[in-house]
Amino acid sequence: MSVPLLSIQGLTKAYPGVVANDHVSFDIQEGEVHALLGENGAGKSTLVKMIYGLVKPDSGRMLLRGEPFAPAQPRAARADGIAMVFQHFSLFEALSVAENIALGMEDPPPMRDLATRIREVSETYGLPLDPFRVVGDLSAGERQRVEIIRCLLQQPQLLIMDEPTSVLTPQEVKILFETLRRLRGEGRSILYISHKLEEIRALCDHATILRQGRNVGECTPSETTAREMAEMMVGGILQTPRRAGREFGAVALDVTGLSVPSPSAFGTALKNVHFAVRRGEVLGIGGVAGNGQDELLAVLSGEIPADADAVRLNDVPVGHLGPVARRRLGLLAAPEERLGHAAAPDMTLTENALLTGSVREKLERNGFIRWEAARAFAERIIAAFDVRTPGPDNAARSLSGGNLQKFVIGREVLQDPVVLVVNQPTWGVDAAAAAAIRQALLDLAAQGTAVVCISQDLDELMEISDRFAALNEGRLSAPRPTAELSVEEIGLMMGGAHGMEVAHV
Repeated sequence: MSVPLLSIQGLTKAYPGVVANDHVSFDIQEGEVHALLGENGAGKSTLVKMIYGLVKPDSGRMLLRGEPFAPAQPRAARADGIAMVFQHFSLFEALSVAENIALGMEDPPPMRDLATRIREVSETYGLPLDPFRVVGDLSAGERQRVEIIRCLLQQPQLLIMDEPTSVLTPQEVKILFETLRRLRGEGRSILYISHKLEEIRALCDHATILRQGRNVGECTPSETTAREMAEMMVGGILQTPRRAGREFGAVALDVTGLSVPSPSAFGTALKNVHFAVRRGEVLGIGGVAGNGQDELLAVLSGEIPADADAVRLNDVPVGHLGPVARRRLGLLAAPEERLGHAAAPDMTLTENALLTGSVREKLERNGFIRWEAARAFAERIIAAFDVRTPGPDNAARSLSGGNLQKFVIGREVLQDPVVLVVNQPTWGVDAAAAAAIRQALLDLAAQGTAVVCISQDLDELMEISDRFAALNEGRLSAPRPTAELSVEEIGLMMGGAHGMEVAHV
């Protein structure tokens, strides 16, 4: 058998209180798309950081083409032919595509030569880019192209991709997969991290599964069901969200003629948005990132003011009210950005529970914080949503992404909202955590809460929403019963191809 491109042998990395990787071993062959699967906190991020030179292992070794490989920093990894596309884009919105790419190069050529090279490489791999466009004007899919082309200009032999399809429409995913298959055909290898298991089955040749920092198995994705892979990841039976039969009540949230500018120079203004959500109903709002989702949540939560009558809660005008006043009335929200917006990174879980729960959970009395009650609320969230953490005194930044997401969603769900608005509730979380969060939203609706779920995950929207609307360039389509729509139709609506007529339902 040929020498693997990269051989991982017994890599171990420990942090205070946790072993992130425990003697992990596997090989990546040349010309192979290799999936790395695992729950949030399973050790995937730490492992790829060691490969890319961001983290130094405590023990074990790596071999690149049979030779010892121990990059001290990403520059060394790139020099040896390893590139990485991160889940979170690292681009400057005010700079052009070419300027952003130049910043990531050790010795960039003159801008004109670089622009020519960007055009050549992007067109060769079916990801055309205009090197002189400002990044702030690009869609999420186009921004990801910038990250990929930046890597491909390095001629890598191993491309690491972390959740690459989380911001793409189905049509853009198809284009990306064609590009990755072409790279595989050229003999390049790809280490692919994703929680979308059907994508893993369609694209990847081999998969390594991590659980609690250990390598617990391998499989051939095309010969393994998504459920089987998910159950290998969690080490048990995966529960499928149950949709209980329910009747819708009166309109709880009514949005009429909502038009607001974006506070960001590169944001998207909302244009004449209309929709209504009834008690017990889940309204799914889909859209490619950057089409007004953040602005819509900010307006509904009260972070961005609007005309009083543009947003009505139980037929009471609330568009002019701030977040605290809306929370008091029962309109709660959980934004997309976990760390920094939904949670303060350096504050404890108890303090983060207090931040949004102080009013409805009565965590303050006569101007004094009831710390015991706040801690009890945090402990209740941790227990109800299986948040993996030593305790409520730990800082928010110490949690894995999926566990922090469960805490953020749980914090809002347990406050008994009249209306709950969530943006990307399961973004970047594993199958088990996603199922738990979706079930919590369905259970909340069954109790009579009106739920607005803004998401780029089409499977999620199809699974939990009763009606669906698409947000495109700040305009919302007329909501339609989800059962009447196919994934392809939803993808086209998200891209603005059709169905974008506005109607008040």
